[in-house]
Amino acid sequence: MQDNDRRTFLKTAALGAATMAAPAAMKKETSETLVAGLYKTLTPEQKKVICLPFDHELRSKVDANWFITPARIGHFFNPNQQAMVEEIFRNLYHPDFAGRVMQQLKDDAKGLGNYSVALFGLPGSGKFEFVLTGRHCTVRCDGDSVEGAAFGGPIFYGHQAGPDATEKPDHPGNVYWYQAKRANEVFQALDGKQRRMALLGDPRKEAKTATVALRQKAELEGMPVSEMTKDQRKLVEQVLADLLLPFRKKDVDEAMKLIKAAGGVEAMSMSFYQNLDLGVDKVWDVWQLESPKMVWYFRGHPHVHTWVHIRGL
Repeated sequence: MQDNDRRTFLKTAALGAATMAAPAAMKKETSETLVAGLYKTLTPEQKKVICLPFDHELRSKVDANWFITPARIGHFFNPNQQAMVEEIFRNLYHPDFAGRVMQQLKDDAKGLGNYSVALFGLPGSGKFEFVLTGRHCTVRCDGDSVEGAAFGGPIFYGHQAGPDATEKPDHPGNVYWYQAKRANEVFQALDGKQRRMALLGDPRKEAKTATVALRQKAELEGMPVSEMTKDQRKLVEQVLADLLLPFRKKDVDEAMKLIKAAGGVEAMSMSFYQNLDLGVDKVWDVWQLESPKMVWYFRGHPHVHTWVHIRGL
């Protein structure tokens, strides 16, 4: 749908459904209020397909390529509803990055229409969560209903930028490869002893939701950030900033609040994995930041898969 069409519709249906207090021209919609507006447009038949109890087990699931309900956005929703779903999705990202994420959806699944959604709980009244899933995407909008969890729970993002499943070593066109380039700057700044600690063989296995299982401090592997120099720790902070860069400010702030409460980057370990090195060029495609309250696992082989889970409780 064209941007003008989307804006026109949202100024009427979505804005009005979310609140009657302020003129639409004075109000900027959030994903949460748009979810409430979308819910009010659903028919009873649609609700049977995508609306589930808040405590349903599917709400906390994450995977690399899955459909949380049978409802494909491009076929299940009418054009106005599709516009609302697109705006909900776009608003979960930083405005400067949303276009790149939309390109990722086109590359991976020919667009947002081939993704699916579910609504848990009752939007606008009590706890609720909107979840959108498909190839290389699991994202959430929860209105802070999920306590102590950044992004409303585990998320996934990835990208296959070209026709070949195995990308070239420099990952041309991949919207997330910049994150690995930044992480490799940390490795280059390590001395020989530190590199031996940080560079491991095989990474964790991709096993659906179990991939983001948190581990105790004694179980962490790799190079403790607390044992890095001040300059090296600053590089790790830059990695974290680049990881959070795609997302909206609300979610970034919540993630950083939980990370700082858990000890910040000094509570993390950083590891790189040499057994999945595309091109055998020692630019590490697979790496992770991990603490007892966080895992951010970037698997750039054969293309980018990224698993994220940040907790505070």
